[in-house]
Order: sequence, then structure tokens, then C-alpha cells
Amino acid sequence: MNDSYETYLPSLRWFSKEYYGLQYRFEWFHFDVLDEPPRALQFARLSYISRPVLIKGTGLHSSKCIDATKALWTNEYLQKKMGDRPISVSVTPNGLADAVTTAPDGKEYFVEPHVESMTMRELLNRLASDTPNASRNEAYYLQSQNGNLYSAGYFTSPASDASEFEPLRPDVPPEISWCSEAFDRHPDAVNLWIGNGRSVTSIHSDPYENIYTVVRGAKYFTLLPPSEGWSLRERLYPHAQYVRDTESGQLKIQPSPPSTPGVRWSSLRDPMASNAFPETAHPIHITVRAGESLYLPAGWWHYVQQSNETTIALNWWYDIEMQGMAWVMLSFLRGAGHLPKEISSYPEEAEDKS
Repeated sequence: MNDSYETYLPSLRWFSKEYYGLQYRFEWFHFDVLDEPPRALQFARLSYISRPVLIKGTGLHSSKCIDATKALWTNEYLQKKMGDRPISVSVTPNGLADAVTTAPDGKEYFVEPHVESMTMRELLNRLASDTPNASRNEAYYLQSQNGNLYSAGYFTSPASDASEFEPLRPDVPPEISWCSEAFDRHPDAVNLWIGNGRSVTSIHSDPYENIYTVVRGAKYFTLLPPSEGWSLRERLYPHAQYVRDTESGQLKIQPSPPSTPGVRWSSLRDPMASNAFPETAHPIHITVRAGESLYLPAGWWHYVQQSNETTIALNWWYDIEMQGMAWVMLSFLRGAGHLPKEISSYPEEAEDKS
């Protein structure tokens, strides 16, 4: 059988249309809002539906450490706690880390950020609007995504799970009790994010159940369900990374060796453009403010912007349940491993406008 993405596309579009039609008919195509954190049984039911949930209220954890985070995450407090400890910070010339970027030679690459070591004070100073890095005008974003607060190893051997942010651990619980109970597992990673409006997260999906808490500033999410992933027109891009030019000190794109595996990523550069999505796609927009959390189900596509002020967030990633059909279904909705041949248009699109 000569399988291709185009072979699966009619089925993907049918699935997308049926899912949206059912949700729209019963007014389910939205995100739920809770005025307080759920109990484990309630959250288990919500996660089974696999729809985003905006969680308000005073805290995510039974202890008071999350309740107090809004007061804790000031520049002064962070600088005092972290002192001169070095931390790893992503640096880009345009605020697009882990994104498809056109190099000077006209070729498109999936480009990872340059990573520099600095203190918390240096990072916060560079993010402050009144102290821009005028000489280079670069964007700084703490976004290491590797369990920079806690990794899965913490739950088996806490002493061996080192963190650059060890002094902040007393302020952040290693897990969300009702979430861990509902999923019957510990988080795979807990991360700290610090940036400002210059940095955005390109649209993508993750194989994790995600609890995303904002403790300072605001985050602006544009979401699509897994059923509408076909509209993002993924491609396979050669890998590259930003590096410092030894003479000018400016960041430049350095392609990785040809043997480096390509990266599958959406070719949609600006999801906020008026014509970014076809009429048959239905993005959802959610603002998460300080003191609020977003449950983002595994496989949901998300594009993330943040407020111009220094914005700080925490997230807990829980591995997707591999039993059952969830993983296989998410793979199918991305074309069963295949990629589209063209990204300019889909001839079937006109059929869905009737």
C-alpha cells in the first residue's frame, strides 16, 4: 500500500468536521472554567473529556506555598533567593526559540536558541523594560523545559535530582496532589518560565498533560484540538541553532551536521494572522492571568504569547497514558507519521464550505 499524508487527509478532515459539529451542537466547543481547584475525581472526569480548563481560586496545592507565589515572585525576592547562582537562559535575536526561521541563504530551518549562563539578577535586568539591551536588542527567555525545577528522578531519589533553581524549590511543590491522584502518577517534569512580551512560543503540541500556572504577568494561549492538526501543515525541517559569531558577537544561524535528524514542525509562522487558519479550523483563545492555571490536555496545539512586563509561570508535565487508544489516536490525527507534500493549499478545503 502506497501510504501518504494525502491518503489520510480526507479522513482527518472528516474526523475534524464531525468532532466540531458534535461539540458545537451541544455547546461543548469551549473551555471550562473552575472557580477553585478540582478534587481528584472531578479532574479525572475533566481530563477524560480532554478539553482545556481554566482554573481560578487561591491555589493548586493543599499547602500554602502556591497560594503565596504571587507575593513571592518579585525581582527582589528572586534575586535574594538565587544570589549569584548561574542559570541557563535562551537567547534569540527575534524572540523565536524552537521555531522555524529563514536563514540568510533563504533556507528554512528549525532553529533552537543560543543558551547563555547568567545570574537571576542579570536576567531580570535584561527583561526590564527600562533597561533594554540596546547594543544587541536580543530576547531572553528562561525556558529550559528539562524539568529545571524537578525531574522524574526526584520522586525516586530526591538527593540526586539537582536543580539550577534549588533555592526556589521550597516555593514550588513537586506535584499537584489532585492531579497526581487523578493520573495515578508523579509529574515527569516541573518547569520554571521567565520572559516578557518579546518571546513567543511557536505553535506545537506535546505528549504531556499540562498544568500551567501563571504567578506574574499574563499568558495568551491560542489553542486548537488535536482533531484540527491537519490545518497546521507540518513539514520536516533541517535542524539548526543560534550561535555567537566569534568576530561580531552577533547571533547567527548555524545548521547542524547533515546526519542530524530533521524536526517535524508546523509551517504556520503567525497563528494570529487573519488568514492563518482555514475556515474549517476553530482556534480557541484563553488568557491566563497571575494566580490562574490552565489545564492543557495532551495533544492540543498551542501558540503562546505573554505580557510585555516580566512574566513568570510554572508548569507540571504529566506523561500521557500509553494504555488504550490515546497515543495511537494522536498519531493518527497527525497523519500517522506522514507529512503533506505541499503547504500552499488543500484542494479538499472547498468541500467543507458547503
